[in-house]
Amino acid sequence: MESVARKINTERKIIRISEKRQVTIPQKFYELLNMNDEAECILQNGQIIIRPIRENTGGEFAEHILADLIRQGYSGEALLEKFKETSKKIRPAVETMMKEAEDVANKDSSVTMQDIFETED
Repeated sequence: MESVARKINTERKIIRISEKRQVTIPQKFYELLNMNDEAECILQNGQIIIRPIRENTGGEFAEHILADLIRQGYSGEALLEKFKETSKKIRPAVETMMKEAEDVANKDSSVTMQDIFETED
């Protein structure tokens, strides 16, 4: 199913920036994107991108994390605590990986995606 954000190609609003550098997200955008009390702010190619933070950002790895922790001998409350701790590390790790890939790509335009994401032996 296509998301609401994808159905709207582009909609533009002029917003004011306060003396404290604060902006207000238009209510329609806020509601369409199903935002909550936090957003991700990204500086990319001379633009600021503000997008909702989705809970469960490491959800696709949850089964792998749990399986690995069980193999390590965790169970019960210890398993739950270690799972929470490990899950919080996924987003920063992915962001670091993406930053490193961007740095490599910016240094040498002949580098391919396979070069960047190939596993090390």
